[in-house]
Amino acid sequence: MEFDFSAILLALTVLFGVVWGLDRLFFYKKRKARLDATGSEYVDPVAVDWARSLFPVVLVVLLLRSFVAEPFRIPSGSMMPTLDVGDFILVNKFAYGLRMPAFNTKFLDLGEPKRGDVVVFRFPGYLCRRPDGSLIRVGGDEGNGSPAVGSEQSCPSTMLPVQNQNWIKRVIGLPGDTLEVQGSDLLVNGKPVQADEIGPFVGNPQRDEDRLMLDMGATVWTEHLVREDGKVVNHTIARMPAYTTPNSIPNPVVPSKVPPGCYLVMGDNRNNSTDSRWWGCLPEKNLAGKAFMIWMSWKGWGTGGVDFHRIGRIIH
Repeated sequence: MEFDFSAILLALTVLFGVVWGLDRLFFYKKRKARLDATGSEYVDPVAVDWARSLFPVVLVVLLLRSFVAEPFRIPSGSMMPTLDVGDFILVNKFAYGLRMPAFNTKFLDLGEPKRGDVVVFRFPGYLCRRPDGSLIRVGGDEGNGSPAVGSEQSCPSTMLPVQNQNWIKRVIGLPGDTLEVQGSDLLVNGKPVQADEIGPFVGNPQRDEDRLMLDMGATVWTEHLVREDGKVVNHTIARMPAYTTPNSIPNPVVPSKVPPGCYLVMGDNRNNSTDSRWWGCLPEKNLAGKAFMIWMSWKGWGTGGVDFHRIGRIIH
């Protein structure tokens, strides 16, 4: 099961608050009066003392993580070269509205994602077709590589529950947009998305993710994604056609036109990303926030350690 730190923080906040509050309402005065009558120094019971001390600390952490910024760690190479495995990022939790901790229910709308935003979200599950033709969301894991072409890998079982996982991708299509994806060719609303080749991918062959890209002859490109307001988002992507051929859009479960309340997202590592090409659109209700900065980058013992050059980098 996915470790849900927000749910644990919420539970601890409620627990400490209830223990401290009930004690102050029903037990504190009597206990203090009894100790004063005997001339003893007043001391809270251990459980109450812990609750009183920890409640404000846990509450502040919960509020900061839920409504201001939350840290995440990048676990896979699907966003390389923009985000590397071992990058620790900060996510703006109020960019698209405020949501209830743990439940993710929006109670204040502050905006919507823009084309080119890097977003963190709760994995919605693969969009799979039942024998009767209806579609259903089913579970799956974010691996180092994309699933093979075909429903056998992307839809292993229509009974598999969706796991509670946080994923990160780039928004390519907004509600109402028309997308066409064929290999490395990407068209948004009928206009090709331009990209300029920078050169071969350069990495550390001692790291698994880098070695895969080096073995597959990955190249790095600057992609120019045009936003709805005409602003161009310039960001890096990786291509390695020798590794795998992702699903095209449209396909049997992903239409070319993005439905209302949904977004099409893709990883910057275009041939090694399990994204909307496999599992369909990202529902707006699954959004967690907008990634905006790398605050730490750990490459691992013996394979780079702390990468100080990446610390403080703004995510585009």
